Amino acid sequence: MANELRNRAPAPAQTPSDPPAPEVFAGATLADPDPRVHSSGKEKHGRLMQVLRGFTFIAYFFTCISAVHLSQLVGAPLYWVSRDLYEAYMAWSKQCFGLLITTMTHWWGPTTIRISGDSSVADQIRKTRDGRVEFTFPERMVMIANHQIYTDWLYLWWVGYANSPRMHGYVYIILKESLKYVPVIGPGMMLYGFIFMSRKMSVDRDRMAYRLGKLRTQHVTPGGTKYYNPMWLLLFPEGTNASQNGKDKSTAWAEKIGVKDTEHLLLPRSTGTYFCLTELKGTVDYVYDCTVAYEGIPRGKFGEDMFTLSGTYFRGQPPKSVNFYWRRFRVADIPLDTAEEFDAWLRERWYEKDALLEQYVSTGRFPPSSAEAVTKGHEGFLETEVRTRRRFEFLQIFAVLAGVGLVWNVISKIWARLVSLVS
Repeated sequence: MANELRNRAPAPAQTPSDPPAPEVFAGATLADPDPRVHSSGKEKHGRLMQVLRGFTFIAYFFTCISAVHLSQLVGAPLYWVSRDLYEAYMAWSKQCFGLLITTMTHWWGPTTIRISGDSSVADQIRKTRDGRVEFTFPERMVMIANHQIYTDWLYLWWVGYANSPRMHGYVYIILKESLKYVPVIGPGMMLYGFIFMSRKMSVDRDRMAYRLGKLRTQHVTPGGTKYYNPMWLLLFPEGTNASQNGKDKSTAWAEKIGVKDTEHLLLPRSTGTYFCLTELKGTVDYVYDCTVAYEGIPRGKFGEDMFTLSGTYFRGQPPKSVNFYWRRFRVADIPLDTAEEFDAWLRERWYEKDALLEQYVSTGRFPPSSAEAVTKGHEGFLETEVRTRRRFEFLQIFAVLAGVGLVWNVISKIWARLVSLVS
């Protein structure tokens, strides 16, 4: 089916437009529109248990996020000592955040992850002996995906954790500018090197060029070997998560520029993605495309109508499954000579994704992987869950603070001993 999708005639080119920045936790309301009907079934927990789950969830999240940010601040002075050492330390800190969201999802919002892909990802996704799924995606790539709901980036960050080598310390996301002013979380994302956009390319161009310049910086080992740091740059070309308001605007835009509209997606805005690929050209070989679908969203409805923060993490109503369909494109084969050519190419990929989502809505499954695309799968699909490899791996989050506390305790005792000797 993937080959048939790719052979479709390209649609007329549209004029590129300034892309809005992805909205993390957009639509994360605390109440479902109709709590009587839910694709995940009835609430699994009573009111008392919901309150208890909410309290433990909030306590765990803010304890861990505070520990992660304090660890960042401890290592921040490394910036003036060694940039390479600083970047390595922040990558470790970013791994801690990846562990936080992975354990958070596993404990409070468990769901099945169902994976398939076309032949371009052959032998890059496999099942391990202990039931996990392991990816072998490259250390440097640009990842694009449709934006269903606010949890998309959580599951895609987990893919970095499940990769070999692990890449959850090298994920970079483009976010809307207002998020950097959120206490603790905003400064933490700034230290991670995330890219903040104001939704106006004329304003954001220099800022993006500066951040992307850091991502394409070439390093040299003591032996003279040149290399680039690992990087997974996650982009949501639609600009925001799917909603009725966003769909209405997308449909109006399609009519305005005279192109075919999509049924299950928002039309992509290509300007930001084009800028990123042209800036990174020569330092990254592949674009990985993930089409995401959540089980239980009826035709014509949107994820934010079904899955909310309170439903997913407190009431026991997470999506029954999150479905991924992977494809890979060689950057050298992507038309980057002009913005118009790239715009037409990206929109054609979105028409293909719309056809994939039509199959999912109609059948409950994406196309299965061919025998060579995903090894040891069941009927062309691999199924797993979001979880860490080791039960207590999340304790890594507190390693730096524990070390600082230990050193402080030793110094305090030595100081007290010296004072007693002097007196």
